Amino acid sequence: MQSGFSVSDAAAVKIGHLIATEPGAALFRVAVNGGGCSGFQYEFGFAESAGEDDIIIEKGAAKVAVDQVSLPFLEGAEIDWVDDLIGSSFKIRNPNAKSSCGCGVSFSV
Repeated sequence: MQSGFSVSDAAAVKIGHLIATEPGAALFRVAVNGGGCSGFQYEFGFAESAGEDDIIIEKGAAKVAVDQVSLPFLEGAEIDWVDDLIGSSFKIRNPNAKSSCGCGVSFSV
């Protein structure tokens, strides 16, 4: 199944490096959960294996898992690695988000 969620080149490089250095990590997981200051929040983490309902996006050395419940919230979105004056972090550019908090971790649809 094709996903409408994508991984930028910068994020793929960073995720590949993190997977290689995190003990037991085979995948980088992106999920959307209820909560945060705007209603929904992004969650990032590592996993040893994919779940039955996961979609796997591969780019270079990066393997990103997204579950079927989170996928509709991420349709057309891209995860990117941003390195700027205030710090480095993963950012999700999500066309479905009507608003988001200042840190970019939570959003509303």
